[in-house]
Amino acid sequence: MKQFLVRTSDAMEAFGSKLARLLEPGDLLLLAGPLGAGKTTLTRGIGEGLSASGTIQSPTFVLARTHRTSMGPLVHVDAYRLESAVELDDLDIDFERSIVVIEWARDYLEGYVENYLEIEIDRSAQDESRVLKLKPVGRRWEEADLASLD
Repeated sequence: MKQFLVRTSDAMEAFGSKLARLLEPGDLLLLAGPLGAGKTTLTRGIGEGLSASGTIQSPTFVLARTHRTSMGPLVHVDAYRLESAVELDDLDIDFERSIVVIEWARDYLEGYVENYLEIEIDRSAQDESRVLKLKPVGRRWEEADLASLD
């Protein structure tokens, strides 16, 4: 597990933009953290790094938003209101050709995919800083150069 300290929301977006340089179609990012932790802000940075079309905003009410990038679709999912893995599957996401970011993924993908990067965001009680804990799962992410994000 690799940890990063992010001090502001602008820094969170910048981190997402750096992370985008490591991404390729078929990548899956699972974001965890309390409300207001910065999951959508991080995704906004990823979108900027990928030159994604449209505004990256929380897909809470529509469940998923797809943005075009030169690398293929960036799919941003908010699984907060989903009840099961079946409902996630009903979204019919093309995991192989898309870069997929899922907020509140819970355990819906266990056994479903072999490679993903789990990012847990912890909020400071004193200021707006965050600690990002990156946990690589599977060969793809275990071999990724996460140190380049420093």
